[in-house]
Amino acid sequence: MHERASKRSRFRIAAMAAAGILMAASIAVTSPVYAAEEELIVNGGFENGTEGWFANNGNATDGATLTIVNDAFSGSNGLRASARQTTGSGPMQDLSGKLQAGQTYTVTARVKYDNPSSPATKQFFATMHYGGFTYTNLGSVTPARGQWGYINATFTIPAGQNVTTTRLFIETPYNASPQSDPNLHLMDFTVDDVSLVGAPPPPPPAAPSKTVEVVGKLPGEHNPLIGHKFGADGYGFVHDGRVYMYMTNDTQGYAPNPATGVSPGINYGDINQITLISTTDMVNWVDHGEIPVAGSQGIAPFTNNSWAPGMEKKVVDGEEKFFLYYANGGGSSNVITGDSPLGPWVSERSSTLINGSTPGAQGVSWLFDPAPLVDDDGQAYLWFGGGPASTAFPAAERFNNPKNIRVIELADDMVNTQGTAAVVDAPVAFEAAQVFKREGKYYLSYSSHFGGNDFGGNQTPLPGYPGGGQIGYMISDDPMSWPKETYAGVLFPNQSQFFGAGTGGNNHQSVFEYEGKYYFTYHAPTLNKRINGNTTQGYRSPHIQELTFNEDGTIQQVVGDYAGVDQVRDFDPFRTFEAETLGWTKGIATAKIDGGSAEFGDTAPNLVVRDIDNGDWTGLSSVAFGDTGAASVTVTVKPLQEGGAIQVRDGSDTGAVLATIPVTGEIGEWTELSADLTGATGTKDVFFTYTGESGDLFELDNWAFTEGAAQPSLDVTAEAATRCAAGKVQVTVKVTNNDDVAVQVAAVSEYGTKTFASVAPGKSATHAYTTRATNIAGGDVDVTASATVDGQPVSTLVSAPYDSRTCG
Repeated sequence: MHERASKRSRFRIAAMAAAGILMAASIAVTSPVYAAEEELIVNGGFENGTEGWFANNGNATDGATLTIVNDAFSGSNGLRASARQTTGSGPMQDLSGKLQAGQTYTVTARVKYDNPSSPATKQFFATMHYGGFTYTNLGSVTPARGQWGYINATFTIPAGQNVTTTRLFIETPYNASPQSDPNLHLMDFTVDDVSLVGAPPPPPPAAPSKTVEVVGKLPGEHNPLIGHKFGADGYGFVHDGRVYMYMTNDTQGYAPNPATGVSPGINYGDINQITLISTTDMVNWVDHGEIPVAGSQGIAPFTNNSWAPGMEKKVVDGEEKFFLYYANGGGSSNVITGDSPLGPWVSERSSTLINGSTPGAQGVSWLFDPAPLVDDDGQAYLWFGGGPASTAFPAAERFNNPKNIRVIELADDMVNTQGTAAVVDAPVAFEAAQVFKREGKYYLSYSSHFGGNDFGGNQTPLPGYPGGGQIGYMISDDPMSWPKETYAGVLFPNQSQFFGAGTGGNNHQSVFEYEGKYYFTYHAPTLNKRINGNTTQGYRSPHIQELTFNEDGTIQQVVGDYAGVDQVRDFDPFRTFEAETLGWTKGIATAKIDGGSAEFGDTAPNLVVRDIDNGDWTGLSSVAFGDTGAASVTVTVKPLQEGGAIQVRDGSDTGAVLATIPVTGEIGEWTELSADLTGATGTKDVFFTYTGESGDLFELDNWAFTEGAAQPSLDVTAEAATRCAAGKVQVTVKVTNNDDVAVQVAAVSEYGTKTFASVAPGKSATHAYTTRATNIAGGDVDVTASATVDGQPVSTLVSAPYDSRTCG
């Protein structure tokens, strides 16, 4: 075989063929590789019209008209090529993805021409175009005019050939100036019964599993927030009593090697989704999956990336709307609009919101990291920018005051800007500006740069200015005014100071208020570290710490740790909640499925817990079963094999078993399964452990616990009072039986015990305790009522308080 890498080499190939050399058959092939063969051409007989065929368009000058004709070697149809522009113009079929280098194939085709002004015989080629200037003539035939010629050749694709692009076509011998004699070079011809038989490519290898098999968030710890996937640049947003966290989807490019467990380094250019989680207790987080923001299939397909999200809400034209801002790489920023914090999402724009034409943005290298704020008066603002300082500044100014961040007003619709962006003169600024408001003051935090030539080279920071990769902050009275004098200090050192080797690098933060407390979000590659040790590949995880203030309004520097923040309320189990509500995990993943969420509604995305293997588990923190406890648990589950089971455990993945649910039902179909619970009382961590044979066991959609029946009680009331008798204090108690059965009563006070053998229904019993004291402090009389109800002993304790008293 001869490959042509230029038109000159193509001319040599054509000349050799004209001399009677059949290239495809003339090359000796040692032990050709044959595999299971199949037909790789679609519609080779043209009985389905032109399906699968088009005119060769490999070069700008190629061109032909393809027409179905009833002149066929077999069957009813043939394909005629006319109005050809080059010798290579002819019918072509795309075989990309169908061929393997190193494999042997057989090509056959019938070809005929009938132009009476053309030569008595003419050579035709079946040619493969491998992309670029790489062409290979596979086989040829030289039929007489008006006769069907038969191309029949076997060829082997070289082992080193790139077969990403493979296109087969029929042509005549190459000529540089075919228009000089079109009857010789560009005659019409008809093709039929084209075939290419050989080995198809093997199925592509399975994509590397993204499932995190280690325990990335340790039970009892609250950082990182999730242990089953990554997320960076977390932006906290509060709505209707729930905290939402929007993050750059670092998991999108995570592809660990199956043998080593190590992934290639993070590639930000591939990220076009936003990851979303939420919570009401700050420890158990619901995974809402990914928002497909950018890319050809994204909500805003005119953008390529979605990094560093920012979130706000506002009533626009009488409707509450939610606005998700994001960075489209470093060159621009954009916004999409939702009906709720969970969507559904739409793009109200057809071009980016922040770009090089935004007034006041000129000179900013990176027009990204958009962070919104709607002020108390309804006016909205957007902070953005970062990157290298302007080379017009002196070196020291480029380092200490790069002036690379901007703030601009948003229009009432939140999807347009108004006015001109103002400079934020944040010391040693790099990126990640975010603003919150507290007690009438505006607080702007940002990430500091690491120096280098982009920032003036080797310079000395001014006293108090941030070091590399720290979070600095400023305080201002005006959201549009940020002179360097508003700088207030370092809010958060570099995360490597707290989490050690492999966790350094840049950071991105936000601050939000939830139920009277302020919280600080940041990221660190802590999950990546627990997977791979101290060598990480840049995959980041979300963290939260509480933020506290000094009396003068300055911020106390945040200390990062794995402990995280306190759980603000116990978890309520007596409802249907998503199985992807996760306190801690081992070995599981999540994925979206069709339909809405059982917990969040029909318009919210529905996720399931998947990739569940024997020994995997999930856990919830501080589940409040109460004194009555839980009687049963129900799970919506899809069995993937027989024999799996779920254990509900107390306190840990090895704790006491509270219930066992054998996973039965039709394989591949969703079903509800329930089991009774024993010992599910009080408040405790709850773990779901999964057992079965090897391979994926089942998928989980949601959970629900049923509250246990209350213990029977007696309807008895008690009143206590004090009085004076002969200068001494008496404590009196009155017990009333409001029940339908007679009760035995024991009334206990500091001054004695009185027992009533039987108090009839609707009756009362009283007793006076003599204290022999002229004054007493307040206290209680504890009354225990007992009876037999439906053959079972029942007791009820009530307390009757009394006030202090002085007599005499």
